[in-house]
Amino acid sequence: MDAVPAAPDPSILGGPARVVRSHPGYATGIWPGLFLTGLIAGLAFALREIPGVSTFSPMILAIIIGIAFHNILGTPRRAKAGVTFTLKRVLRLAIVLLGLQLTASQVAEVGGAGIAIIMATLIATFLFTKWLGHIIGVERKLAELIGAGTSICGASAVIATNTVTEAHDEDVAYAVACVTVFGSISMFLYPALPTLLHLDPHAYGLWAGASIHEIAQVIAATFQDGRQAGEFGTIAKLSRVMMLAPMVIALGFYSARRRVAHAHGQLRRTPPMPWFVLGFIVLVAVNSAIAIPGPTKAWIIQLTTFLLSASLAAMGLETDIRKLKAKGVRPLLLGAASWLFISAFSLLLVKLAG
Repeated sequence: MDAVPAAPDPSILGGPARVVRSHPGYATGIWPGLFLTGLIAGLAFALREIPGVSTFSPMILAIIIGIAFHNILGTPRRAKAGVTFTLKRVLRLAIVLLGLQLTASQVAEVGGAGIAIIMATLIATFLFTKWLGHIIGVERKLAELIGAGTSICGASAVIATNTVTEAHDEDVAYAVACVTVFGSISMFLYPALPTLLHLDPHAYGLWAGASIHEIAQVIAATFQDGRQAGEFGTIAKLSRVMMLAPMVIALGFYSARRRVAHAHGQLRRTPPMPWFVLGFIVLVAVNSAIAIPGPTKAWIIQLTTFLLSASLAAMGLETDIRKLKAKGVRPLLLGAASWLFISAFSLLLVKLAG
């Protein structure tokens, strides 16, 4: 899936992946870890059958189960190679497959004004989060992850962004926790607001799609205001997800330039391209040009969600709760401020657009 050169760049593949791959038992050694992450992802899907739990995506449940398993029982040593493989390779495959959930025609339905609102909200929220993180003393990489998760698409954006940000696993888990908590608050709070804020179904769907964190949360919040709001909110959210590709590419170049400048005192090489993001763009184009049958697309969506859940399970299996506690309350305050900003800023733009 990734274009792997003879000497892979760590900003594309990640240091741990290179070390494990060079091990002579790599081909067979990944299976225990793959089985464990797959088992946790399957359990997350099963838990959603419990009333009340279905409001949470299996990705969120998977990272919670993974963290609990690691901190109570401990991740087996023999599973480490497979966990790393899931976190590095399976994740990239899942991000590529996300492209089959989007089409250019869906973006066209949102319209020029809607796309402008979504893009302005995304950029403003990400920059605000980075700025405020610097002001209150949140580490740069963690602030970037919280900003990406809030501004684009929740947990998927956090783990996709980390492929170029390369933060610690505890930072990723903290960022996922932030976007889960505040996205869930929006999911329950937003349905009570359309009448109060004088929003018609179209405006409400655009606002929710431009500001709520996870796709599942947008669907839950918008369909409570009727089918029209639900369908338009989902399309607006999917259009926002499409911004994941340019965001990851931009951050990849920015992060690489920072590393090269720090190492050499000047820029001496071209930053690496996250090739899996180009795969995402190619599949968006394929999905726009070819009509994929409904049952096949539904199966692909389930597979993609499962692979993302397994990736987050792997993240949980490498997360130490003691390190999470050491982060303190400042990242949580940053997540709250970022959530309030994206909600208010996008609402203002929707109102101004009429």
